[in-house]
Amino acid sequence: MTQGVWDYIDEYEEERDDLLDAVDTVFRSGRLVLGESVAGFEREYAARHGVGHCVGVDNGTNALVLALRALGVGPGDEVVTVSNTAAPTVVAIDAVGATPVFVDVVPDTMLMDVTRVPGVIGDRTRCLLPVHLYGQCVDTEALRDIAAAHDLPILEDCAQAHGATRNGVPAGSTGTLAAFSFYPTKVLGAYGDAGAVITDDPALDSALRRLRYYGMEDVYHVVATPGYNSRLDEVQAEILRRRLRRLDDYIARRRLVADRYREGLGDTSLRLPVVAPDNTHVYYLYVVRHPARDLILERLRERDIALNISYRWPVHLQKGFAHLGGGPGDLPVTEAAAEEIFSLPMYPSLRPDAQDRVIEALRDVLAEL
Repeated sequence: MTQGVWDYIDEYEEERDDLLDAVDTVFRSGRLVLGESVAGFEREYAARHGVGHCVGVDNGTNALVLALRALGVGPGDEVVTVSNTAAPTVVAIDAVGATPVFVDVVPDTMLMDVTRVPGVIGDRTRCLLPVHLYGQCVDTEALRDIAAAHDLPILEDCAQAHGATRNGVPAGSTGTLAAFSFYPTKVLGAYGDAGAVITDDPALDSALRRLRYYGMEDVYHVVATPGYNSRLDEVQAEILRRRLRRLDDYIARRRLVADRYREGLGDTSLRLPVVAPDNTHVYYLYVVRHPARDLILERLRERDIALNISYRWPVHLQKGFAHLGGGPGDLPVTEAAAEEIFSLPMYPSLRPDAQDRVIEALRDVLAEL
């Protein structure tokens, strides 16, 4: 069987009784839309982050879209972010009619280089959108100082950082708003699409609740536009409530996988992940680097091992974003990383024998270079 593909079956078998009970709980509740499961998850997820409000939505992309809308970001505005990210970060900015302005990343962690942010802030800048990538946090303290100096909100993209902390503070708890995806592969994943936005601002909480429900405050009475149908599904919310109780265990198991990679590959020519000072890493992805990346992946495929690249194409070089006018050389650190990075299998139920097969194959391939 090909190695490297995410697999949830073992986790499902471990949690099957609880997950099926979650479904049964919703079906017996008499409320299938925006019921107690959504409300309960929102309370519990907000409490986990020490903030006042959580608004469950249908997916992580719309979490970003609705958060930008709640901040009033729209056509003519600019949002400062990074190109080394999953495309949905920038798709969301594009969806509200705003323009992304990219800054480069730090070479060792590949996170937003916060020192470059002041140089791109202009009269049209309306929001700073850092991406807590691969499982650890951007330098949020420095970014908050910049945001305060320019009177700008921070929208944290936390799709890859559930449970990560910086100086003991959870990812998503330091900005004005934070958007989360609960896509099944995430550190905290649903069994389908799901997302949420957290905030300490009651006005933004109210705006988000209107936005996710057609712009309504009362049934059938639209009080503001635009409005969307972006509600968190009641079944997914109940599943997330159950899985939230296991989040620390999921993280601990991911760290064990990371430790095993470090022990097995630390003496090779691979560049292994670097944890920034003051960060805790939850290892949503285990991203390594090597200048012979493509040759390595080709030789691994010959051994029936297929690995992913997160991400092969920086957003500013993708065809679908050509209208932004980006080109080669704009973000040299990002572009250099994209030529070298690839991801090793990483999920809590990854079996040691399967991981060892990847490690041994990598060591053999690297030794042949």
